[in-house]
Amino acid sequence: MTDLKNVDRRTFTRALALTPLALASRSLLGQSAAPSQKAKQADPVTQEKKQAGAAPAAKRIPKTAADYNKHPPIVETEPFAAPLTFSRRILKPKVSPFALNEVTLDAGPLQQARDWNRAYMLRLPNDRLLHNFRVTAGIPSSATPLGGWEAPTAELRGHFVGHYLSASAMLHAATGDTAIKQKAGELVAGIGECQKRLKEDGFVAAYPSELFVRLDKREKVWAPFYTLHKIMAGLLDMHTLAGNGQALEIVIGMAGWVDVWTASKSEAHMQEILKTEYGGMNEVLYNLAAVTGDDRWATTGDRFTKKTFFNPLAMRRDELKGLHCNTHMPQVIGAARRYELSSDQRFGEVTEFFFETVSRSRTYATGGSGNTEGWLTVANHLALEKKASSHHQECCCAYNMIKLSRHIYGWSADPRIIDYYERNLLNHRLGTIEPETGVTTYFLSMSPGAWKTTNTDDQTFWCCTGSALEDFAKLNDTIYFHSEEGLYVNLFVPSHLHWKDRGIRLQQKTSFPEGDSSTLVIQATPAAEWTMHLRIPEWTTTASTVRINGVALGVAGTPGTYLTIRRAWKVGDRVELVMPMRLTAEPLRDDVTQVAFLFGPVVLAGQFPRGEIDFDLQHNQGPEIQELPPLPVPSFVAKTEDPASWLKPVSGQPLTFRTVGQSGNVTLKPLNQSWERFSVYFSVV
Repeated sequence: MTDLKNVDRRTFTRALALTPLALASRSLLGQSAAPSQKAKQADPVTQEKKQAGAAPAAKRIPKTAADYNKHPPIVETEPFAAPLTFSRRILKPKVSPFALNEVTLDAGPLQQARDWNRAYMLRLPNDRLLHNFRVTAGIPSSATPLGGWEAPTAELRGHFVGHYLSASAMLHAATGDTAIKQKAGELVAGIGECQKRLKEDGFVAAYPSELFVRLDKREKVWAPFYTLHKIMAGLLDMHTLAGNGQALEIVIGMAGWVDVWTASKSEAHMQEILKTEYGGMNEVLYNLAAVTGDDRWATTGDRFTKKTFFNPLAMRRDELKGLHCNTHMPQVIGAARRYELSSDQRFGEVTEFFFETVSRSRTYATGGSGNTEGWLTVANHLALEKKASSHHQECCCAYNMIKLSRHIYGWSADPRIIDYYERNLLNHRLGTIEPETGVTTYFLSMSPGAWKTTNTDDQTFWCCTGSALEDFAKLNDTIYFHSEEGLYVNLFVPSHLHWKDRGIRLQQKTSFPEGDSSTLVIQATPAAEWTMHLRIPEWTTTASTVRINGVALGVAGTPGTYLTIRRAWKVGDRVELVMPMRLTAEPLRDDVTQVAFLFGPVVLAGQFPRGEIDFDLQHNQGPEIQELPPLPVPSFVAKTEDPASWLKPVSGQPLTFRTVGQSGNVTLKPLNQSWERFSVYFSVV
């Protein structure tokens, strides 16, 4: 384990600084020494950056009046140039989520993942989780300290406890779990005791406030606001989802400290401070403003608007190359909350363009983004980025993109956003929790012959370990949405819905994705007509069908839309949706010979023997492929437009296929079931 006293989120990249893969990644980020003339000429990123959506090169400066008239300068007003002023004007959503306690997961993959996650949470003793808080506050603790990023010398210590509180609140709200509520309540009480002992105007954390002195001086420090956000968010979730009044008192005290601290800085100095990762401080302060009705907290949240990042996005410019993915995703989630509270279109434009450019041009087949935690290239160059390292797709990023997508979906009810959500959920998120143990991964590698590396129970505590707790605690939150006039069925998950305000109950029965159908059974309904919007996923075919009580509807659903059914429903009514699934090939845009294969929305991975992988290689942040003997992953000679002609189903094994007619045949099964060595992208010519 690296010494964590002065570590940051890219320590592992620097630790690999002398490896060929790391050198390649540094070159893509522009961090290496000046390349040779030959390298400059061969650089495909430089050659194609204009077409790929990077910021245009600077205009040449006119030398004469005539030249000026021919080439007048283009002057763009930056949307966030002026100081921000908050004014509350709530945005009316098009659709809204149900409360977590209105949707119940039934037996299936999501319920299973939730239960594995809960079991891991219960294995962690409270006295160990509180140890660093108590030591920092001067309260004696005899507990054995946790390790990794929660070690007593790790400057990010306490971040996991914030995630733990959020996940506990979500799990209680979703299931009524009283044991987890009580356990988390004891953590809240412990943090409250530390806050009182510190007597620092509301400040409380597992690290001393001295870290903020270093931040203010622009000295090296590991993201104190990032961790403070996690703690504040966890406390606020404990109040809003678990009814804990003390948690609200604590977080208001913390917010007051943040307000005073940030208000003492000039705007220019605060913008310098925002160059250090600060998580979603803007989001949690906007959420606090929404909960309390006090706009003071929204004004404080505005001070966390990183203008050099937001301005290009508001002008629909992708300038993400070289940025750390998960530093910036939470900032955009904060922009989404600002838009919802104020209807300020600038924040809406930031949110929508960011989601658009990342999901469409910077996302692998699985729904994840980035390599070595960053966007290494201009847009639409994933094949080039993929080569830089085997550390693809930080899991925090997949979680935060799912979280962001829910905001945008609420504004638009666009089913294409749920197509993205489903792809990410089924492949990336469900593919990164280890069966039974509930431990999770940091990266989801796209390198040939990769394997999944996981945290240990008590010696790692990566950022992704914490975000996974939240992710798997609220897997019921997007299955259904609603508007004033109807219900939106988004995901095909065994579940029960109780729409309390409308007196509607229904059950969804499905074996999806092993099966291609889902049945909704009405269990309670008002007499008046109401509307059901059934998502017809983009990945299905025009042969999809809908039957009500066994009678086929006269209209077929169009893939990528909702099929709307309005009627006076009766108890016992059955709606059966059949969605034919098909094999598809998905090449990378900058190298169409690099291809992933899917069956419906399910990403398939080639299976290879795991062999012996020692403990350290199993529990690194990502797979160090160069440390093992090369794994011969075959190339294919085949037609990508018709993968079903050479990928054949394996009898008795759902969602499993075997190549035929290749020099080296391979079995492919869902990535989310792959715990051997695997390959998602194959070379196909």
